[in-house]
Amino acid sequence: MSESSIDEQLVTRAQNGDERAFELLVRKYQYKIVQLVGRLVGEAEAPDVAQETFIRAWRALPGFRGQSAFYTWLYRIGINTAKNSIVSRGRRPADQDIDVADAELYGHTEHLSDVDTPEAELLTDEIRQRVAATIAGLPADLRKAITLRELEGLSYEEIAEVMDCPIGTVRSRIFRAREAIDAALKPLLE
Repeated sequence: MSESSIDEQLVTRAQNGDERAFELLVRKYQYKIVQLVGRLVGEAEAPDVAQETFIRAWRALPGFRGQSAFYTWLYRIGINTAKNSIVSRGRRPADQDIDVADAELYGHTEHLSDVDTPEAELLTDEIRQRVAATIAGLPADLRKAITLRELEGLSYEEIAEVMDCPIGTVRSRIFRAREAIDAALKPLLE
């Protein structure tokens, strides 16, 4: 039985009032939603925003028609809940102030060399910082697209559903985000 068919069965049961079925969906996606919203609102607020995401999903579940995967629908609710949290607190998203430890989440660059020399480690740290700063400085639509693709591993189709835009627009946004990252890294790698 595939993941999507399991989700479909659980959603149908939950829509019919089976709270246990919805609890299973929460357990299945809780970690991913906490990680997703955590990048937008910060680690400290992530559990609260994730909980609010699942509350909103439970309330909206009767209107879920299955036109997209449950996972994609839930991600959209999570992103919107995080945005609402940021607006209601009247501050910038946490991902605009990324420290070196958090930059690792964005960079996916491990060691550039098999030799752990101080120079190689310094260059790796510089690359992580530059990637994190570049991503943080991207327009919101580019930052969201590259985050969903590279960090969450969503397909272009799933990103198009989450961002509610054509797949061509998703490809363009990811391409432009990668171009910006490449341009920022070019001086370091020459």
